[in-house]
Amino acid sequence: MIKQIIINFLGIFSSRVLGFVRDLLSASILGANIYSDIFFTAFKLPNLFRRIFAEGAFTQSFLPSFAKEKNKPKFAFKVFVYFLSIILLLTIFINIFSYEVTSLIAPGFSQEAKKIASEFVAINFWYLDLIFIVTFFSTLLQYKNHFLTTAFSTLFLNLSLILALLISKGEDKETIVFYLSIGVIVGGIFQVIVHLIAAKQYKILKLLYIGAISKKKVSLNNFKKHFLPSLFGNSTAQLSSFIDTFLASFLTVGSISYLYYANRLFQLPFALFVIATSSVLFPKITKYLHSNQELKAREILKKSFWFLFYALIFATIIGAILSEDIVKLLFQRGAFEKSDSKITAYVFVMYLIGLIPFGLNKLFSSYLYATHRHLKAAKISFFAILVNIIFSILLIFPLKVLGIALASSISGWVLFYFTLKEFGFRDFFGFFEKRYVLGMILAVLISIIMAILFKEVLIFFKGAI
Repeated sequence: MIKQIIINFLGIFSSRVLGFVRDLLSASILGANIYSDIFFTAFKLPNLFRRIFAEGAFTQSFLPSFAKEKNKPKFAFKVFVYFLSIILLLTIFINIFSYEVTSLIAPGFSQEAKKIASEFVAINFWYLDLIFIVTFFSTLLQYKNHFLTTAFSTLFLNLSLILALLISKGEDKETIVFYLSIGVIVGGIFQVIVHLIAAKQYKILKLLYIGAISKKKVSLNNFKKHFLPSLFGNSTAQLSSFIDTFLASFLTVGSISYLYYANRLFQLPFALFVIATSSVLFPKITKYLHSNQELKAREILKKSFWFLFYALIFATIIGAILSEDIVKLLFQRGAFEKSDSKITAYVFVMYLIGLIPFGLNKLFSSYLYATHRHLKAAKISFFAILVNIIFSILLIFPLKVLGIALASSISGWVLFYFTLKEFGFRDFFGFFEKRYVLGMILAVLISIIMAILFKEVLIFFKGAI
């Protein structure tokens, strides 16, 4: 399991490094203005669905049903055709009513901004069709214990967007946004290609072919029953981010961009540690539970919890202390000014308050899904989103864009509390053995010392320069 987590970690890390190169160029070329707000809004909708699909919902409902199913080829083929058909219809609908959809997701935009953004919303949404194909094959590859292709595939999206920025540099802002939108689609196509190659090697394409020609009947009722609750249950962090964009469209120009850049920084430790761990953990827990080895499932969950807890403590403390330095280093150049860095850093800290609960919740919600408590997880998620909306409305007036990010973090703690309640507080506190608690204290101290040292090194080099 450690080897698979490391593979995931390295793949995600490589992708995120390129992602920050992309954001660095984007900040320099586009800055934080109405055109950057337009692109981030256009990409937000398909990216929202990508994160919900790729980082949990589909896998957590498909794998348990697939593991139980006797006629696996037919079941897999039928699910693929069923979902792809729905997503294609949804994409066509979005393209026809792109202006109306844009008005819903960014109502604070001016009429002219909505008109410009609607064209890019229509283009970017095609990425969802491509990413569903990627997610479907990556789930079957996970079942076969292959994580490498999926972990590294996002590199193609980031490379495509970097090339789009470099090619369009010097053009007017609207043209740059157009190139970026086309870059999203090109990146998605390459992600599909590498997954098809891996699927052929692991005989998944053969499995689908057998399913396509099979005349046997299989039912998707059990899968559908679990999918919708799983879809909603996995969407709290993503819907919170979506709500952030919705509300920020009413604030000053650049607010959506501040949230985007801060959330990108937040997503780095989340992806590196949380996604890398949970995507390996879930298939293993599912297999243990289906073979009546609950003690092994709990043990692997406990070890994953402590590994993740240490990592998130480290990321939270380092990020909070060095927030402004990190933002300046990555984004402050060209059209992205000093004032933009300061606001983005504050927003980043507000998001970091929710890193530990959102991250740990991912592990324990995985256990709920593996034990078929999809509906309960969905109810918890719904309540957390309500909390987010309420606090966003309360905090947006005194704190502006900071209040939106803080409300998201508050909802994360609420989500984590109720997920633990469903999992069982007694079982959870049973994880707190003396050696692990001492390790937690040590992790806090090391994180603070390292953050202070990094800070001093940065001050020294600034003085030297």
